[in-house]
Amino acid sequence: MAKPLDGVRVIDLTQVMAGPFCAMLLCDMGADVIKVEPPGGDSTRGMPGAIGSDSPSFNAVNRGKRGIVIDLKHPGGIGVVRRLVTKADVLVENYRPGTLAKRGLGYEELCASHPELVYASVSGYGQTGPDAAKGGFDLVAQGVSGLMSVTGEAGQPPVKVGVPITDLGAGLFAVTGILAALLARDRTGRGQRVDTSLVDAGVALSVWEATQYFSGRGVPEPLGSAHRMNAPYEAIRCADGYMTIGAANDRSFERLCDALGHREWASVPEFADNAERVRHREDLAERISAVMVTHDRRHWLEILERHKVPCGPINDYAEVMADPHVRARELVVETDHPTLGRIDTLGTPVKLSDTPLQPGRPGPTLGQHTDELLTETGYTKEEIVGLRETGAVG
Repeated sequence: MAKPLDGVRVIDLTQVMAGPFCAMLLCDMGADVIKVEPPGGDSTRGMPGAIGSDSPSFNAVNRGKRGIVIDLKHPGGIGVVRRLVTKADVLVENYRPGTLAKRGLGYEELCASHPELVYASVSGYGQTGPDAAKGGFDLVAQGVSGLMSVTGEAGQPPVKVGVPITDLGAGLFAVTGILAALLARDRTGRGQRVDTSLVDAGVALSVWEATQYFSGRGVPEPLGSAHRMNAPYEAIRCADGYMTIGAANDRSFERLCDALGHREWASVPEFADNAERVRHREDLAERISAVMVTHDRRHWLEILERHKVPCGPINDYAEVMADPHVRARELVVETDHPTLGRIDTLGTPVKLSDTPLQPGRPGPTLGQHTDELLTETGYTKEEIVGLRETGAVG
């Protein structure tokens, strides 16, 4: 069955997380993604669980791609990339700004001869600004962008978001920009530069926090699991641990009061509307917890769901991956890998009715498709042997 990006070819010059994640999502959409790796391979190939030059971490963000090894420090390798680009629609890179330009692979150089190319750069700080030359790391970007200042409990040491949110966010924003640029190219016939970064992603995702600051209500501080715009909307202690409650409007709050046997709370002036409940969040949470700590989570999940109060368990990842709903949504898929064997990987969260996305084959072994791709690009067998002998490709 056709996929949305069938016929689109992507050159993936990225490593580690943000860029590879972006390119993999394009691959899930049907693009032919060519993963270009240095002779030693993407550094994620050596992460825990590796067998030889393959690892679950590499496969997690590189599934479905075709792989080629090219030494970008070798003039012959630069020539190979330039030839690959002549048959490509998109190039994704995550080098420090200016690095590829020094090697003749910058946006201006490639688009001068291939104006239809969409050239996407995912970096730590973006292509402009006083910090553009700095490297990009999720932990650092979470700190710079303010995310760590609002994560965790008040008065405790700073905590990062549990997942690499700026890496993944930058990858998602890059996909959005690439798709927009491809649509624009359909009208204009020209590609363009897509520029996003880890810091950009962290700041852009701070929607409620920025709103609090811009509206003059002070600098946001960490609130634990609580929401800064709604209450009650946080994790609440039960007899055997925590669960979440999202009674974020008047009607759901009234239903919560009924479920807990305290209808009178809905008439307390301090809880009269959401603004008051946010203002008196701690008092409200203490009252709710004092009731819910008397029974276990299963008890309260049954009662709150019966009263149509938004709520849920706090699952660990073993529970997540076994969840019948997660499985029904095909968010866990099995893949046969030539080295790692049969492994579980994450499925795609985007469901399209007419052109469905589907995770493809596993990530390539190191240099798996080198000869195949060089042949497609027009190199003869003799030329391929020569490139390999000189170390331009591997």
